[in-house]
Amino acid sequence: MIDWSALDTVFLDMDGTLLDLHFDSHFWLDHLPRRYAELKSMSHEAAREHIIPQIESEKGSLQWYCVDYWSDRLDVDITALKLEVADRIDYRPHAESFMGALRESGRRSVIVTNCHPKPLALKLEKTGLDRHVDRILSTHDFGRPKEDIRFWADLAAVEPYRAERTLMVDDNLSVLASARQAGIGQQLAILAPDSREPVRAAHVGTPSIAHFDEILADISPVPMPG
Repeated sequence: MIDWSALDTVFLDMDGTLLDLHFDSHFWLDHLPRRYAELKSMSHEAAREHIIPQIESEKGSLQWYCVDYWSDRLDVDITALKLEVADRIDYRPHAESFMGALRESGRRSVIVTNCHPKPLALKLEKTGLDRHVDRILSTHDFGRPKEDIRFWADLAAVEPYRAERTLMVDDNLSVLASARQAGIGQQLAILAPDSREPVRAAHVGTPSIAHFDEILADISPVPMPG
């Protein structure tokens, strides 16, 4: 599935890959509409009808992930509302073991996330995720999301990598397609990003797993040069 002998670097998505996407799904689809209804004195159904189409219209753009953008557009404090359900932030199964195995193998592991810096800080505070990887980068510091093929050249300017010897792990197929188009050698899709949702069907042509325990035993040390 993954040719570990051909890899020096692993880029890791965060939400839905290392962390349970349930937190974000619950916030945007349930908690935000409910609290918006309370704050704006309207029904929950009316709040959902107002919010969800707006969110869907920005899918794939940097704005879709930007809490400042949504705070302004909806006139609510998104960061404060996220804090109300922060107890739902948690790792996906075997994610910590996977990151530990990557470190032991001698490969560089970098989280490359579309998450805005404000909720990113909250998630790091709750999980200590930054202790398990070499670096964490948010696409908001680059001005474009991972779905934009131009992002990968921008990333190389601050985090040099050999594309052909790099693996991208993500639950977003659009991101994996962008990485593939940019020349990243291997991709791995996560099929169970949300612990409360059924496992997704595999996508033809893209190696995929539900959980990291499926590949833990396969991770080999980086080959010594020469």
